[in-house]
Amino acid sequence: MEIAKNTVVTLNYTVKDPDGNIIDDGHHPLVYLHGGYDGIFTVIEEALHGKKVGDNLQVKLLPEDAFGEYDEELVLVEEASLFPDNIEVGMSFERVGEDGEEDVVYRITDIADGKVVVDGNHPLAGTALIFDITVKEVRTASAEEIGHGHVHGEGGHHH
Repeated sequence: MEIAKNTVVTLNYTVKDPDGNIIDDGHHPLVYLHGGYDGIFTVIEEALHGKKVGDNLQVKLLPEDAFGEYDEELVLVEEASLFPDNIEVGMSFERVGEDGEEDVVYRITDIADGKVVVDGNHPLAGTALIFDITVKEVRTASAEEIGHGHVHGEGGHHH
C-alpha cells in the first residue's frame, strides 16, 4: 500500500543536525495520519507521499521548514525579583498571548547577578535537521481517525 491521504503511517527514523549529532534517536516509531493533518513537518509529508513499506529516504529540513529561524527578540533579560525563588536554568513557563497573539513558551537559559535570561525560541530554532526515515507500516485510517484528524491506538492518541 502506498502512502496517500488518509493513511496511517508508521516510521522508523533518526534526526541529526548538520554536524551529525543525534537530535532524536527515534527510539519510539513515529505514527501519524497522512494528508495535511499537521502531524508531521510538511516537507517530510510531501517526501513520503507515494512511498511504500520498506522505502528509505533522507530529508533535510532547513530551519524555516522545521522550528524557524532563531529570533534574538525572543531573548529577554529580566529582574530575578519577577520570578519565584526556586527557579533553575532549564525551567519553562508560558506567556499567554493577548488579542490574537500566540502563546510563547520561554525557557530560563541563565541566572546571574540578579538577572534571569529567558528565551522564547524553540531549542532547535535556527537548526537544520536531517531525517533518516524508513517506512515501517502503512494502513488505511479509520473513519474515526479521519474525523478526529489524528491516529488512535498504539503510537497515536488515546481518548
